[in-house]
Amino acid sequence: MTPETARKILTARRDELLASLLSIEDQLDDPMPQDWDDAATERQGDEVLSALGLSDQAELRRIDAALARIEAGEYGDCVRCGNPIPPKRLELLPDTPFCANCAV
Repeated sequence: MTPETARKILTARRDELLASLLSIEDQLDDPMPQDWDDAATERQGDEVLSALGLSDQAELRRIDAALARIEAGEYGDCVRCGNPIPPKRLELLPDTPFCANCAV
């Protein structure tokens, strides 16, 4: 995968994540229902949304780091050992900083 192709894929995913995070934030800001049962259900939903938000934020950080590696001309090389990351791995995980050996 070329760095330019990776940039397009990563940028598109980044935009999706930002939209998802805004939606999650908006839903978490909704007022709690007055009914106890509804409020308990709402709290459970909020916990799930919070977990999704944390997962999205982690992926966003990985994408930002990958975009920075592209800008620095270091994309596609393992940050740990310096060896090239196989193209198939980059196709599956375009934000990965590690080759398969170092990811373990």
